[in-house]
Amino acid sequence: MINEPSFYPSQAGWIEVVCGGMFSGKTEELIRRAKRAHIAGQPVVIVKPVTDNRYSDTEVVSHDETSLPGITVNTADQIILLTSAAKVVCIDEAQFFDERLIEVVNTLANDGKRVIIAGLDMDYLGRPFEPMPKLLAIAEYVTKLHAICAESGMIANFSQRVVENNDQVLIGEKDSYEPRARHCFRPPVDKKRGKPIPPLLKPKTETEKKEET
Repeated sequence: MINEPSFYPSQAGWIEVVCGGMFSGKTEELIRRAKRAHIAGQPVVIVKPVTDNRYSDTEVVSHDETSLPGITVNTADQIILLTSAAKVVCIDEAQFFDERLIEVVNTLANDGKRVIIAGLDMDYLGRPFEPMPKLLAIAEYVTKLHAICAESGMIANFSQRVVENNDQVLIGEKDSYEPRARHCFRPPVDKKRGKPIPPLLKPKTETEKKEET
């Protein structure tokens, strides 16, 4: 369910959190909301932690390669300094910040800004991934997204690590993680079980249809 406010009073601020596992579309949804706000004429700034350089050092990029220009920061406190002119502040990969982020986003919202946050709500062991649980608690709007399980094809809520590494933070992509349903989730590490995704079926042209008859 997409829980996004449908109005924007000029003097009010609030917090929206988009959460879920790997490959559930969190960054894609963050970008979608940022684009809508920009089209509406609202000054938008997107920030991400400097550690997230999987696709780009500066742009915020989703797994399906949708992107928008962004600002990289080393600490949560820098977000306040770099977004003073914005009415909408988007923060991607929030789980990579420390708990200082909670006070920062509260300050932004109290200053009348719309704050949109995207991040993993659980780590590779299936445990709450701080500071996301506290951000979920203080948010006015929460959206939980799901991926498709690489093994069963059912709704996936967990991020299965498929490489040997015991660090809580491991920046990775399809080489390191698979989305998994609860009954397919095997922490801490499992082998890859996903099958290659076939290309979408291409509709046949009228000429091709006639050639078949």
